[in-house]
Amino acid sequence: MQGKVCLITGATNGIGKVAALELAKKGATVIVAGRDPQKTEQVVRDIRQAAGHERVYHALADLSLLSGVHALADDILNRYDRLDVLLNNAGGIYNERHVTSEGLELTFALNHMSYFLLTHRLLELLCESAPARVINVSSNAHFGIQKLDFDNLQGEKSYFGFGAYSRSKLANVLFTYELARRLVGTGVAANALHPGAVSTGFGMNNKDVFSKVLFTLFKMVTIPPEQGAQTSIYLASSPKVNGITGKYFTKSKPVASSPASYDEEAQHRLWQVSEQIAGISESAAVHG
Repeated sequence: MQGKVCLITGATNGIGKVAALELAKKGATVIVAGRDPQKTEQVVRDIRQAAGHERVYHALADLSLLSGVHALADDILNRYDRLDVLLNNAGGIYNERHVTSEGLELTFALNHMSYFLLTHRLLELLCESAPARVINVSSNAHFGIQKLDFDNLQGEKSYFGFGAYSRSKLANVLFTYELARRLVGTGVAANALHPGAVSTGFGMNNKDVFSKVLFTLFKMVTIPPEQGAQTSIYLASSPKVNGITGKYFTKSKPVASSPASYDEEAQHRLWQVSEQIAGISESAAVHG
């Protein structure tokens, strides 16, 4: 990974932090994207010390907002002349429906739109740096959605926290497959992954007693972040996946994703809807 530049979102804790550390240890230049300035800067200092080099940098952004995604993309494009790995890792689950200041449902905005828009904004740089890799952290929770309901994409009709999360994770896989198809011939690979049920601070932002109990119990049957990050690290760094694109990985192996994720009509429609939400014209989109 010497000479490679990797951007990791949601890299201040959990599997994102572990992936940032391990890629830095492999010699990569690592950009730690986080929302909290003090926490992000501390993580950068810790990784620099552990990796034994100074090529670890921070980038600040609130990725639940499209404006925050644009700010992060602008920052990266201004500071770096190459990008070899984009690891879209930031995400969350919310028991109650929240709407951002931009009018988007929070789960959809953070878990899907940040992946879509950040990738779009950095795609030219990734293509210029090819061979390059886009890695989208999804979840086997996407198997719980039989078909993406475009009339309830943001919980407009009905909202259930885990359902919204599962819907966003299906969106990650649909987006990955559509992206991979559009990137054929560019030298940029796009793959998605299931990290496993990982013990992190995931879900603990929900303050109600039921959520606290539920996610505390969840942590008791999970794997540690060091184990959960292995597939992300593998997809970012292994020469074994050179040229492999449009796949879904679990435990560092390509496996079948849900039947719903292979619906090409849904893949294309989600892309179009995401473009409209992000204010991206079709002419500016990537075409294979």
